[in-house]
Amino acid sequence: MLVSNALIGLREGLEAALVVVILVAFLVKTDRRWALRYVWVGVVTAVVLSAGLAAALTFGTRQLSFETQELIGGSASILAVGFVTAMVFWMRSAARTISGELKGRLDKALDLGPLAVALVGFLGVGREGLETAIFFYATTEAAGAGNNTPLLGWLLGLGAAIVLGWLIYRGAVQINLGSFFRWTGIALVLVAAGILAYGIHDLQEAQFLPGLQTLAFDVSGVIAPDSWYATLLKGIFNFTPATTVLQAVAWTAYVVVVLTLFLRPVKVPAARPAPLTPSHPGETA
Repeated sequence: MLVSNALIGLREGLEAALVVVILVAFLVKTDRRWALRYVWVGVVTAVVLSAGLAAALTFGTRQLSFETQELIGGSASILAVGFVTAMVFWMRSAARTISGELKGRLDKALDLGPLAVALVGFLGVGREGLETAIFFYATTEAAGAGNNTPLLGWLLGLGAAIVLGWLIYRGAVQINLGSFFRWTGIALVLVAAGILAYGIHDLQEAQFLPGLQTLAFDVSGVIAPDSWYATLLKGIFNFTPATTVLQAVAWTAYVVVVLTLFLRPVKVPAARPAPLTPSHPGETA
């Protein structure tokens, strides 16, 4: 759980940090520092609301029945998979243009006033915060009550993302964002497949989906559930020695389809040809 949660925390945190870096750098370079406070108001509001949502999901479901907890946990896991899938594909195509888009939005917001500026900061970080809250709940549920490893992983990943964001802003480090998001995207697809399988198992335990007793394989005799390598596999890929047919099918289908689509070359739109201009007055193209 430590590695996978640190990876998700790093990825989500760095995306949010990049948003903040782009907005702050734009305001500083255009000498509009007066708007910095409003950007930070939006950012801090998004962080507080995201943390509140994570806490509400994590602690607010503890008093529910086992079946209801499993139903909510399984649904949250599948929702988290939807978020991570959309995230890796969006950043795959938007890494080249995110800076220009954010600057354009902020430039328009500056003409509208402080509230609009705060809203740009809030929305830029809030989307990542919502995903993070859902992920955090799904991964803590997968780890089980009393296991603080997911929290430690999240703190390590988010802490590293904050440090990297600050170093990028100061110009002390440069990251090839295309390569970074490509390789972390591949790793996250595998992590998401494990979360999907775990979510399906939760829904089977909640009796929402059938097949809880229909196993695709059971390698408990080879991979003891309490062994260190079983813990490592569960922590990184949510692998369980006893896997149902539905879990195995979902994991395999997700990895094959999503990785195939993700690894396809990104099509770069062809540049429009420049309009022909007459060489001499009165000459037509």
